[in-house]
Order: sequence, then structure tokens, then C-alpha cells
Amino acid sequence: MINIFVRRNGLIVRESLHLNDTNATMLNEQDKILWIDLFHPSTDEVNHISKTYNLEIPTKEEREEIEQSARYWEDSGSITINTYFLVRSLESELYNETITFLLCKNILFTIRYSEFRVFDEIQQIVLATPRVFEDGFDLIGKIFEIRVEKDADLLESAAKNTRALRKRVFNSQMINYDEMLEELSSLQELNMSVRDSLFDKRRAITAILKSDKADADMKKNTTIVLKDLNSLVEFTAVNMHALDNIQTILTNQINIEQNKTIKLFTVVTVAMMPPTLIGTIYGMNFDYMPETHWDFAYPVVLVIMILSTIFPIIYFKKKGWI
Repeated sequence: MINIFVRRNGLIVRESLHLNDTNATMLNEQDKILWIDLFHPSTDEVNHISKTYNLEIPTKEEREEIEQSARYWEDSGSITINTYFLVRSLESELYNETITFLLCKNILFTIRYSEFRVFDEIQQIVLATPRVFEDGFDLIGKIFEIRVEKDADLLESAAKNTRALRKRVFNSQMINYDEMLEELSSLQELNMSVRDSLFDKRRAITAILKSDKADADMKKNTTIVLKDLNSLVEFTAVNMHALDNIQTILTNQINIEQNKTIKLFTVVTVAMMPPTLIGTIYGMNFDYMPETHWDFAYPVVLVIMILSTIFPIIYFKKKGWI
């Protein structure tokens, strides 16, 4: 699907382009086109846009490469940016997916293969406030601004959940370690995904600010976004440190609980050794054992076995071992 945003009579209107449609001739009116959004495009659609505007649209393999030269490059006529945007899967898990931004002849081209809420929002903003957007640079600056705001909201929510988890670790009488470790792992994964996305966007914005193609207003607004990005990167570091601290505390508590269990079994084993020894002695098959002929031998041995069990427990308590 190709959505085209065209400035017409002071307004910005959205139209859908189909290759077999007569509206395809509209692509030649480059001075009126502001944004061409390729959503889950077919090979024919990508080839059509590439041929019409003489663009080198990166392949799927090129989009996923992580080197700086593969994430951002520009030539005399265009700028190409591959950067991570967070998207939610069908299982409601967040992960990073690469979006391609191309700026050519003041037109913004976007290639994406998933639904992103930020694109729905920016499209509504573009249609509602046409005067704000003069070219593709204004658009990409606004897209990054909205995405960074959403990343900040995600981090604030993660920080809130982290504080709540920490309180539960310290204040809960009955701790479900499996549940807490699962929640901890989920928060760590969220923070790492947001951090990777922030790093990638910061790299792209830094490169844009060094470009001669961007105008002064766009650079001014993007500089503010870059400052927000830097603060969010620091925030993720603080949040990850807090999560690591919680993980350490949970690990120590699990070790303590395991040590308590081992200590209990050790005390029981040691306490049962004397009566086991006594019972073993009197279970021997000797012809001459004088105690076996005593009238009160059996109750006396039982009392000795009980006392031999109690005395080690009392000794351990005095030593503070239990």
C-alpha cells in the first residue's frame, strides 16, 4: 500500500496510489508531494518508486545491518536512514523493527512492514495542521519527536513497575520467586529494547544534524529531541542498574531460603544420628548382651534415644545455628 500526502490549495490531502490506477501520474508532480508512505509494499511498488525517483531503496538484508554505514548514508541528492522503532507483537510483546526513511527532493519516503501507532498519529497531525509541514525534513523531525515521547512514556511505566517490584521484594511475607523473576526478566527485556531503539535513533539524529541538507529550523527542533534522547538513555542506565540490584537481592534471598532448607535437613540428620546409632547397636545379633535381659531395658533405651535427639537441638539453638 502506498499513501501519498500532497499539498493542494493550502491543504494537505492523503491519497492512495495503485499502480494500475490513473492516479499514478500524480507522482510526476513532485513539487506538490510532501510524503510517500510505503506500508508493507510489494516488490512492484518498491521498484516503481525507486525508478520514478531514482532512489536506491535498501533491501531487507541491508535494512537489518547494524553498521553505521548501513544505518545512515547520504549522497548528493538523498539521505537514507534505517532506524529502530518499537512495535508491539500479537502477544503484546515489544520488539524493535527497522523503518527506512529516505529524503529526496524535500519529499519524505518511509518504508515499513508493521503497524506503528506513531505513524497513525503523525498522519492525523499532518492533515490537521498543514502549515507546520513545509517539506520532508519537518515530517521526519516530528516523527522522531513523537516516537521519543512514547519511548519516554514506556520508560516511566517501566520505572514505576520497577519500584513496585522492589517494594514487593522487601515487604512481601510470602514471595513467589518464579513470578517475580518472570516479571524482572520482562522489565529487563523492555528496558533493553527501548535502550537499543534510543541508541539507534540518537545515531540517526546526530547524523542528520551534521547534514547540510537539513534547514536551520529542522536542526533546532531536532537538537531538542536529541537532548531528550540523551536524558532517556541515561534513564535506561539507571533503570537497568535498579533492575540488576533487584535481581541480586532476589538471588540472595533464594540462596538464603535454600540455606535454611539445607540447615534444617542438616540439623535433623545430626539429631537422628545418636538414636540411629543406639538402635543399630541393639539390633546386632550377639548371644551375650546383658541389657536385653533387664526388665526396664526397652524403656530406658527409648529414653536415651529421645534425649540424644533433644540434646543436639538444644546445643544448636544455644550456638545460634537454628
